[in-house]
Amino acid sequence: MNERTIALVTGANKGIGYEIAAGLGALGWSVGVGARDEERMEAAVEKLRAGGADAFGVPLDVTGDASVAAAAELVEERAGRLDVLVNNAGVTGGVPQEPTLVDPAVMRTVVETNVIGVIRVTNAMLPLLRRSASPRIVNMSSSVGSLTRQSAPDAQTGPISAAYAPSKSFLNAVTVQYAKELSDTNILINAGCPGFCATDLNGFRGVRTPEQGAAIALHLATLPDDGPTGGFFEDAGVVPW
Repeated sequence: MNERTIALVTGANKGIGYEIAAGLGALGWSVGVGARDEERMEAAVEKLRAGGADAFGVPLDVTGDASVAAAAELVEERAGRLDVLVNNAGVTGGVPQEPTLVDPAVMRTVVETNVIGVIRVTNAMLPLLRRSASPRIVNMSSSVGSLTRQSAPDAQTGPISAAYAPSKSFLNAVTVQYAKELSDTNILINAGCPGFCATDLNGFRGVRTPEQGAAIALHLATLPDDGPTGGFFEDAGVVPW
């Protein structure tokens, strides 16, 4: 049995996900690098290990039942439990995303990864999380998922988005439902907003670094046992729904 705190980060081979893995590794945790591209996954693991982290690769396509089941088996074989799950993997779906122009297939693809993928991975990992003394689940959301901010008259929430932004609103809503169902357990589940970070997801147009974006995930992954659950947070505090 691995005595280190065990974490799994999906979409961890690059960008914010990689920095989340690096940050958790710096705490002395054993970190699973979840990624669907095994070559990039192995490169990320090698880089993390070179920096002193106890990292291990977890081949993981969040849209595939068999892949997710195999990932859960790998974590169980390695550690016997999971302490922290960070659902970070996500896609934008590309353009156009105006509601009158968006391809329904794009909608399906985005929701499959950003929402259903989170549910698929979370449910597969729940038996392992229940074995932890202080289990935490962090769902990486976005400020564009805030309906309050989206509907403000002076909203600065980027271009019109019928797929990506609503998928994050959907994820926030699902996070609340998980918190309600798990309220009688010691599992804390929250959504985190990294801010507008420069990653390949947005063509590196963001104004924050991936490392800065990872900070909220690290905060929510290390909440005390009496910490919040079912919330939506950014560095400055609570994000309005």
